[in-house]
Amino acid sequence: MNTIKKTSIVAAGLLCASFAQAAAAPAAKVDFAKEIQPILQKSCVECHGAEKQKGKLRLDTREAAIKGGESGPSIVPGKAETSDFYKRVILPAGHDDIMPKKGDPLTKAQIELVKNWINQGADWPVDKNAPKPTAGPTDDFAKLKAFKPAAEELAAIKKLEAAGIPIRPVAMNVTWMEANLGLMGTNVTDATLAQLKDVPSLVYLNLAGTKVTDAGLVNLKGLKNLLSLHLENTGVGDAGVAQLTGLENLVYLNLYNTKVTDAAIDNLKGFKNLRNLYLWQTKVTDDGAKKLKAGLAKTDINRGWDLATIIKPAEPKKEDPKKPEAKKEEAKKPEVKKEEPKKPDAKKDEPKKDEPKKPDAKKEEPKKAEVKKDEKK
Repeated sequence: MNTIKKTSIVAAGLLCASFAQAAAAPAAKVDFAKEIQPILQKSCVECHGAEKQKGKLRLDTREAAIKGGESGPSIVPGKAETSDFYKRVILPAGHDDIMPKKGDPLTKAQIELVKNWINQGADWPVDKNAPKPTAGPTDDFAKLKAFKPAAEELAAIKKLEAAGIPIRPVAMNVTWMEANLGLMGTNVTDATLAQLKDVPSLVYLNLAGTKVTDAGLVNLKGLKNLLSLHLENTGVGDAGVAQLTGLENLVYLNLYNTKVTDAAIDNLKGFKNLRNLYLWQTKVTDDGAKKLKAGLAKTDINRGWDLATIIKPAEPKKEDPKKPEAKKEEAKKPEVKKEEPKKPDAKKDEPKKDEPKKPDAKKEEPKKAEVKKDEKK
């Protein structure tokens, strides 16, 4: 019984040690390009980017994120628990201070990634060739002509709101409007855009993650006052970009994760007032981006170039030649199997040695019988 108790104690100790070791094991290195930037792009940049800085906070560059806004430093490298950004993303849904304010809260997996990323130093590669971000958006409204909504537009806005499509003023006592249709997701289609063409006071329009197509973007041609347009995570392609020509006041255009290719370069060059253009995870090539940069020298074109150059060295290109050698070693294994046929030979030898002995024993038995006959005589 004492032996059993000791064994149980030892086993329990080993189990606890293994759990402690697992708990102490460091988290895997977080990949900013693949795991953090998509979160920031989808859930944070809309309200805390080059276009808008709610609470005077920007989360589109590492420097700005560390500096923070009205609440102080947003990210403290190495200390997630004291980072305001982390404190806000872990708040329960519906809380006044939760981030993001719009859309769904971050998932548990995303929150864990953010926590590990900050604790690992908040590594945030920067494109050295990209223009330095400005302190904030310039007064874009100043260049727009004085505007007073007509009765037709006011009626169109009421109709849209009745259909559940929110159209709101960008600020108090301002006639310029904004529409965040990204909150409605795939419920927004080309039919929805057809209703927006009668609202020329729109300056901010978010169509991210919706089901709009190239054909539907023709309804935006009349929105000449549009300053910001989100088309990320949609099926928009080169034909859709062509539909946008004429929107000369655009300062922000997000085409992240769309079907845009080099064929759209010439049309994109026409947006001379663009400050921020997102082409990350599109089909625009390096050569196409260089041509675009030549035409939009003052535009911050985000393609994730810096991230690509950092990821490439991690590829195990040098190990490829070793793989054929491993295959050769595997080919040698069948040679060992050829030695196995020797076993049957050993079995054949055994009966040969024993067989001659049996008949000899039988031959001796008849001789004994002869001796018995002599005795009778």
